[in-house]
Amino acid sequence: MTKMKTALTIAGSDCSGGAGIQADIKTMTANGVYAMSAVTALTAQNTAGVYGIMEVTPEFLGKQLDAVFTDIFPDAVKTGMVSSAGLILEISRKLREYGAVNIVADPVMISTSGSKLLNDDAVEVLESELLSVADIVTPNIPEAEVLSDMRIESGEDMLKASEKILKKYGCSVLCKGGHSINDANDLLYTPDGFRWITSERIDNPNTHGTGCTLSSAIASNLAKGFELKEAVTRAKTYISGAISAMLDLGKGSGPLNHSFNIK
Repeated sequence: MTKMKTALTIAGSDCSGGAGIQADIKTMTANGVYAMSAVTALTAQNTAGVYGIMEVTPEFLGKQLDAVFTDIFPDAVKTGMVSSAGLILEISRKLREYGAVNIVADPVMISTSGSKLLNDDAVEVLESELLSVADIVTPNIPEAEVLSDMRIESGEDMLKASEKILKKYGCSVLCKGGHSINDANDLLYTPDGFRWITSERIDNPNTHGTGCTLSSAIASNLAKGFELKEAVTRAKTYISGAISAMLDLGKGSGPLNHSFNIK
C-alpha cells in the first residue's frame, strides 16, 4: 500500500475555480500530495470581482478541522482567506490543539481584483494568534505593509519590512515582489538569514489566485519533506510554469493553468 503525503487548506471557496480552495486543491494535486480542505466561507466571485461572502460559523469550521485531524493528519497546512476574528481564533486554537506542523499562512487581505477580504477587527487577531503558530507567512507588498506598519517602495524596504515581521511574529517571511517593486523577485527571510528568489516577470495579465497557488505549492513541498528554502524555490518554479502556460479565461484577471505539467 502506498502512503501519500497529505496537505490541508483552510480557506474560502472560489466558485470560478481560480483561487481559494479550488486553486489550493489543484495545486496540491499537481505537486503530488493528497489535498484536503476546511472551508471558511463561500464566495460569489469570478475573474472580475467578489460579489458576496457567506462565512461558516467558527463551530462548524472547528468540526471540519476535528474531522480532518482525527483521521488523516496533514503533513502540512495552508491557511488562506479567513475574514473574521472568530474564525481565525478557532483555526489558531485547533492548530495548537492538534500540534499541526509545516503551517503556511497566506494573509489574504485584498483580492487580485481589489476587493477587501479581511475585516479590520480580524487583522489584529490574525497578527496576534495565527502568525504566532505559523512557520512562514507569505504576504504580498500591500499585506507586508500592513504587517510591518511601514511603506514598501524598494527592495531595501522589503528587507526592512520582512525583518520587522519576523521579529514581531517569530515566523519566517516570504515577501512577494511584483506590485511594481521588482521583476517578480521574492524575498525569503528566515531566522538563519535571507535570500532573494529571483524569476523573470512573465507578461501575462491573468494572475487570479497566484497567492493561493504559491502558498499551497510551498505547503505541498514542505509536506513532502523539503526544507523551507527548497520548498519555496520549488513552489516558485511551479507557479512560473502555471503563469507561463498563458491560460486565458474570463473577462478580468484570469486564472492560472494549475495542471500545466499534468499530461
